[in-house]
Order: sequence, then structure tokens, then C-alpha cells
Amino acid sequence: MVLWRPGLATDDDGMNYISTRGGAPRVGFTEALLAGLAPDGGLYMPESWPRVSDADIASFAGRPYAEVAADIFGRFVGDDITPQTLRRLCAEAYATFDHAAVTPLIQLSPGEFLLELFRGPTLAFKDVAMQILSRLYEHALATRARTLTIVCATSGDTGGAAVEAFKGRANVRIVALFPEGRISEVQRRFMTTGARANARAVAVAGDFDDCQAIVKALFNDHAFSREVDLSGVNSINIARIIAQSVYYFTAAAALGAPARSVRFCVPTGNFGDAYAGYAARRMGLSISAITAAVNSNDIVARALTTGRYERGAACATQSPAMDIQVASNFERLYFECAGRDSDLTAAAFEDFAATGAIDIPHNILAGMRETLTGVAVTEDETSLAMARVLADTGELIDPHTAVAVAGARACGAIQTAPLVILATAHAAKFPEAVNAATGATPSAPAGVGDRMTLPEVFDRLPADIDSIKAYVRAFVSEDA
Repeated sequence: MVLWRPGLATDDDGMNYISTRGGAPRVGFTEALLAGLAPDGGLYMPESWPRVSDADIASFAGRPYAEVAADIFGRFVGDDITPQTLRRLCAEAYATFDHAAVTPLIQLSPGEFLLELFRGPTLAFKDVAMQILSRLYEHALATRARTLTIVCATSGDTGGAAVEAFKGRANVRIVALFPEGRISEVQRRFMTTGARANARAVAVAGDFDDCQAIVKALFNDHAFSREVDLSGVNSINIARIIAQSVYYFTAAAALGAPARSVRFCVPTGNFGDAYAGYAARRMGLSISAITAAVNSNDIVARALTTGRYERGAACATQSPAMDIQVASNFERLYFECAGRDSDLTAAAFEDFAATGAIDIPHNILAGMRETLTGVAVTEDETSLAMARVLADTGELIDPHTAVAVAGARACGAIQTAPLVILATAHAAKFPEAVNAATGATPSAPAGVGDRMTLPEVFDRLPADIDSIKAYVRAFVSEDA
């Protein structure tokens, strides 16, 4: 974590970032990137959203994905990265994907499309952001005498994508915390196999919310965060949101935007992917609606439906990356719909931390509902969606994508605007659940089979902040 010091605040000519809680000075893109969480406990937001013109959106159709990514990122980095360097970093990042389109669209039925976000090296949508984040970090640190320590909490996919993206990168060490016994074997093996000189995986005796709470506590211990030069790449990092907004633009442009609006249905846990769509809409993309589909861990759907954002006990499901009861990015949405009132946002989320609940004021809830709806999907509905998609189209989808398919169809018949369902993971990451629902076993892409035979290396720790601190300190001391 990077605490403010004289010289970090930027001038009025660049792109600046502010905290949702208003207690941190504004910073430039690089400092927001490397810090992750703001020092007041809030989340960084652009001081104002850049606008993408209709002409620019139309021009995205058919362009290489890396070019569109460089265009969108260029609107956020100010003078911190030259356009030439940004284009190179994006080209390198998206060359790691196995499809020329990077995030291809396939049609399921008339007016209904799947956006395949799992074509990266760890078969999950997190690769779309992590592959560019690792390169942005390495570039930013190349001229600085610093080695950052990234600690991330994962409900399954973030950790594997982060370890894969950051392993071997200069000036960065990474610790991925995952809830033991609550992720699939394939998800775990993406973290625990292969080279790990600067990367560690830790199984925590708890659920994802325990892991996430530990990471936030590490950031909020300012002395510790300075000691280890802490940073974060969970979706608390604004660069994750920027990176994930890109595929909303490319998908919508491919389907006729801006002349035609598009709807999206997003399987969500920590609310980062759904919020990225909201961000794209704020930037000018013609999105008519976003449905946030959740599993039995339904905090987001309950909040959007009832107006009460209330933490419950996380329960294990066949879509484990969504087994979350504290959706961090909901704070960003609250901040926007509260008219960017940081005092109101800080008070609300400090109350939530203390009590586990927020009653969302009517005007803020109305602002959320202008774009977003929430729907909760049962385990039976998830299984049925996997079976029906296979029967109707021949496609095998994973349980997280199935939550979005079921959620989209629960919302009613196909409307005028085309519907894009985000396919967030490859079916081969969850072979047991897919086979149980469909009777078919998904074929693993090249490289995944090798992961299943390589030895695993990881550590086990209790869900205890002091134990994690001691572990991170010991890891850091190895470089001393």
C-alpha cells in the first residue's frame, strides 16, 4: 500500500483518482495502480469518467482487441505511460490468449450471445485484467527502487490468474490466499504448480470473506503496509475495472453499438465484473441494462431488490468463485449513486463493517436500479442451465456461466436489444459439476492436463491476521 506523501498528488492537467471515502489525497494513475486500496480504506475512482464518443465506439468493431484496450486505458493513464508503450504492453498481454479475438462472441439463440472470457492462460475472465496488470506493474516499477508485495484474496480464479501473470516479474512478490476446500482442484492447481520463486499460495482455514477481510486488515494496518510495501490486485484495484470494461466495448461494438444498445447478464460475486459494465456505461457505451446474477450467496441481488445490503454466512456452491457475502465493489456503485458524496459513503461502509448491514437510501437505490437488476439462482437452476445449453447448442458451460444463463432467462423473454451473457470460466475448470449436470466431461485445453500431474506446493494457515502478517514478513525477509 502506498500512503500519501508530498509529491504524490497530481496537477490539474492529468487524470486523477480519488477515494470513495474522501480521506485520501488525489493521486495519479500509477499511484492508484500500485496502491490498490486507498489509505483511508476506500476504493480509488477516477475523478471524472472519460467519455468515449459514438464515433470511437463504432470504430472498435473489427479492431484488434489489444488496440481497443490501449485506447481505453489511454484515457485513464494521463501522462504516466506513453501511447507507444501502452500499445506494446497491451499487445504482449493479449498475445497470451488462444483466440485471435481474445474475447469472442458466440450465439446461443436469436438475440442471445455468450462472451467467452476464458481464453487466457488460466481459463478464467480474471486473465483479461491480470495479464495487463502484471505488465503495468513491471513497467511502473522498472525505474523505481521498490519491490512491491501483492497479497490477494481469491475465491478461486483471481489467485491463479495473478500467480500466472506475476510469477517471474521483476520487483514484485505475490501471496495468494484461498479458502481451503472451497475451490475446485483445477482452480487450486493454477496457484500451486509451476515456478514460484516470487509467488506463494496459502490455503486459509475459512471462507473467501475471511480471506478478503484479512487482506483489507493488512492494508488498514498502515505500519505493516509500509513495512512490506503492500499492494493489491483484487478488483479493489481500479486498473482491474478499467481492464474489464474493455470487453463490454468490444462486444457491444460487434453487435452494432452505438446505433443499437446492448444488455448484459453477469455472474458476479465481488461485483467487479458487473461494475466494469456500469463503468463502461458511464463512459458513454449504450448499455440498456445489466443483470447481476448470483448464486445462493445473494447479497447483491437482495440489495438491489430490497434495498438492504446485509452480510450473511457464505455457503459453498458449485460456482465457488461467487461464494461471497461481502461484494467489495458495491462501495463504488454506492459512491456513484450517492452523487459521489464521500462522507455519506464512508459513513455507510464504516457502519457496514461494524454491523454487517446497510439500509440503502431510496434515492441511491433508485440510481442503482436505473441500470442494474439482481437475480439469485438456485443450485438446481444452475445445473438445469448447463444441461439445457448443452442440449440446445452443443456447448458445455461452467457453473458460473450457467448462473448467468439461468438469471438472464429468469428475467423474461428476449427484448429488442441483444443480450450478452458473460462466460467467465472454461467448463474444464469445474469438470465434476459439469459432468454431474450434463453427463459430459469437458475436454481440458492444452496445458491443463499437465497441471493435474505436477506436484503442488502451498502452505496452510488459520484465518488469523497475525499469522498472515508473520508469513508475509518471512517471505519479504527472504529478499532482504
